[in-house]
Amino acid sequence: MTLNKENYFEDKIEDNAVIIKPDQGEKLELNTISITFKVSSEASNDQLGVYEISLPPMCIGAKLHYHRFMDETFIVNEGVLTIQLGNKEYQAGPGTVVYVPRFTSHGFKNDSNETVKLTLIFNPSQKREGFFRGLNETLNEVPIDPEKYLKLYNKYDSFPVDTSNMIPLRE
Repeated sequence: MTLNKENYFEDKIEDNAVIIKPDQGEKLELNTISITFKVSSEASNDQLGVYEISLPPMCIGAKLHYHRFMDETFIVNEGVLTIQLGNKEYQAGPGTVVYVPRFTSHGFKNDSNETVKLTLIFNPSQKREGFFRGLNETLNEVPIDPEKYLKLYNKYDSFPVDTSNMIPLRE
């Protein structure tokens, strides 16, 4: 009797690459924010999420929060993104890369009169598309239900630093 023995000396080459062109990807409109899924959790086996974000003038992307199980990277493509890290704010222009490891509090917004376009990367992705879809539903309700918002945040590894100031709206 011959047993099938695992081959420890050779790799099995696969062809699983995905090419996403600039005008491709599932697009969500969250009020005025546009999010396009480029590399989804499904495509990456939940290892990576890549998303294009468009923030109109004076728009808040997210208030101060942190993640326990994923890192987040911001790549600014157009405009000037205001990024908050802890208690400090920084202006990030085109070409700037901001890496935010887990347990680092951060938030981001557009404080300018120009649209900001950025690429947002989560690793691992923690099924982030579900978060964006839930955010679309939650932020389109009037009034926004803070308990529902917090439940969504927590389900997808996001934890507001101040739950009394977590809804991404300007006062």
